[in-house]
Amino acid sequence: MGWFLQLFSGSKTLSYKKQLKNVLGFTPRAVSLYKVALTHRSVKDGAAENNERLEYLGDAILSSIVADFLFKKYPYKEEGFLTEMRSKMVNRATLNEIAIKMGMKKICNYNKYDNSLKISQIFGNTLEAVVGAIYLDRGYNSTNKWVVERIIMPYLFMEELENLEINHKNKLYGWANKNGKSLEFETLEEKLVNGRRLFTMGALINGSLIAQGKAYNKKDASQIAAQQAVEKLGLNKEADVVSD
Repeated sequence: MGWFLQLFSGSKTLSYKKQLKNVLGFTPRAVSLYKVALTHRSVKDGAAENNERLEYLGDAILSSIVADFLFKKYPYKEEGFLTEMRSKMVNRATLNEIAIKMGMKKICNYNKYDNSLKISQIFGNTLEAVVGAIYLDRGYNSTNKWVVERIIMPYLFMEELENLEINHKNKLYGWANKNGKSLEFETLEEKLVNGRRLFTMGALINGSLIAQGKAYNKKDASQIAAQQAVEKLGLNKEADVVSD
């Protein structure tokens, strides 16, 4: 009986590897990493068993890869433009849509009886966790290649994203109004750099500085400060509350 169970277990592993290859485009080495990356907290509570830690890692790796991609693609664009483009590319709704198109939902292990999860953004979180798993399994260069070839090129169209309006200030003002907070943007510094005025704008909530941004005009600097504030307050993951 032992040999039969071993054979059956081996067959299941091969089948799972095949599923992963169909979605990821390659056969993983450390399959256990991907099992964790594809496991939501609704079915596994342990920090070593669900994908929250890998999501944290993958979020940072993905942001780094996208930043590098944009830096090379737009050699003459200012920081404000690059920051906004990165925000458009890695926001939760965009990643969730990409993850579903890639087939992540089919192999993600989550509580399928919880209807709220089916309409949440957990698959975008899962995609980030998978990026973290690939990084640990294959290293940064392979992860960079995978992100560019499997996420950026097929799903993120630069011309469309350039024309897509994302206003972080509006989001921050909306949050402040909803929560009874006072929000102001203040010029913290203005100086000449190579003959151009560089502005440092601060985002203040109830009079306390929570984020700042620099750019060659006040509007871009305010948007950068607002984005930093949005990220600091976790407002980009508001649709994620069901997975917290």
